[in-house]
Order: sequence, then C-alpha cells, then structure tokens
Amino acid sequence: MIARINNFEVDLSKPIDISIPLTNSDENPIAWYIDKPEINPVFVDDWVGSVEKGASTNFNNIKFNPHGHGTHTECLGHITRDFYSINQCLKKFFFLAELVSIQPELMGEDLVISEGQIVNALDGKSPEAIIIRTLPNTTDKLSRKYSNTNPPYLSEDASVFIRESGIKHLLIDLPSVDKEHDEGKLLAHKAFWNVKDVTNLNSDARLEATITEMIFIAHEISDGSYLLNLQIASFENDASPSKPILYDILKIEI
Repeated sequence: MIARINNFEVDLSKPIDISIPLTNSDENPIAWYIDKPEINPVFVDDWVGSVEKGASTNFNNIKFNPHGHGTHTECLGHITRDFYSINQCLKKFFFLAELVSIQPELMGEDLVISEGQIVNALDGKSPEAIIIRTLPNTTDKLSRKYSNTNPPYLSEDASVFIRESGIKHLLIDLPSVDKEHDEGKLLAHKAFWNVKDVTNLNSDARLEATITEMIFIAHEISDGSYLLNLQIASFENDASPSKPILYDILKIEI
C-alpha cells in the first residue's frame, strides 16, 4: 500500500522492524546487572491464567525493565530530578531518518564513536533522526549480556554535534549512549538533551528529543535515508519499550 506521510511517499506494506522483542527466555538481551524478564500466568487460588492449564484465556503478568531488557525509547526524564514522561514528551511519530554504520574507534581502553565519525557519516545531511549501527554488526546483539562488558559509547563531542545539527531523535544499537561505568556523569545524554543541571532544568533543554537504545539493524538493511515510525507504549515513565519501524522512501515531494 503506497501512502504519503509528511512529504514522503512510502510503501506501508514493507515495514522494516529494527526493534528487539522482549521474551522471558535466556536469549533476551540484558544490560545493567538485572535478571531476564519474567512473563508468567496469574495465579488466583486454584485458577491459573493459562489456556494450556485449563483456563479460557491466557492472562500473564510481565515484569521487565525498559532500560535493561530490550529496545526502548527515553526522554530527558531519565536523568532529571523532576518527572518527565516519554508519553508526554513524544507527540509526533514519523520522522526523516538517516541510517549510518560506524565502527567505534579505540580510545585508551574504550571503543568510542567520535564527532568526526558522525560528521563523515552524515556528510552534510540534517535529518530529524539518526540511526547508528555499530560495526561489527553481529546477530549476537539480539541476545547479548552487556553487564560489566564496557560496551562502545558515544563521545560527548559527538552528542553535541548531533544536537547542534538539529537532530531530535537518536537511535543506537547499544545499551547506552554513555560509558557503562562513568561515575554518573552521563555526558552524552546531557549533551544531547542539552541538560545543564539535572536538579533545575534549564529553559532550553530539549523536552521533545528522544534517545532509543538496544535496536538491531540487520546487515541487509542499507545505510541511507528512511521514513522512521517511532512507536512507543503509553507509559507514564521516563522510558517505554518501543518499536521503531523504517520504510524505504519511494519519493520525496517538496
């Protein structure tokens, strides 16, 4: 089905899902020192919420952490003292996005995405969203256990450049844009959202901007421009599990 969304013509019958599904198996990716998600039927006296066990419906409780268990989208409420909800901050859901592949550079003992790499990858483009695929791009990202592995991260300068380029939505296939053990500095988060004081939010902080982490972009998806549909659940929380969908752009009408 061909549709026109904003100024873009896309085929809605060919979505490209770059989210990682949440499961209660050992294959679920995990970050931040927590256990795997739990999905279990409700027990009420002798009744079990499982058709397999004789109930008329499946009726599960789900216990998970959006930041540590898979693809999620977060707002600046992730790092501020005052409460901000992703459900209130993200009000538009379709964006022109640029997918770029970058091999992080070795800096000391860390692998880091630098400002220069972002500059080169964007090559003068100013999309609404940037999607960063790190190299090497292996399928074990779908089940990786990130805790205490010091994954690659985004430099503060790179994050500043992304912000100053006018990009409002940052998507990456890592558990965080910041270093795993950084003494709570969160330099890339703060730079992207332009948060100068987490206890007293500055007026030019970027309330509408989002960061999406723990995506997976399959190797056969080419770098380039796409229409991004950034889907979230309606959680009144700093972050929500999310489902970013890409569409090939067939035509751009100015």
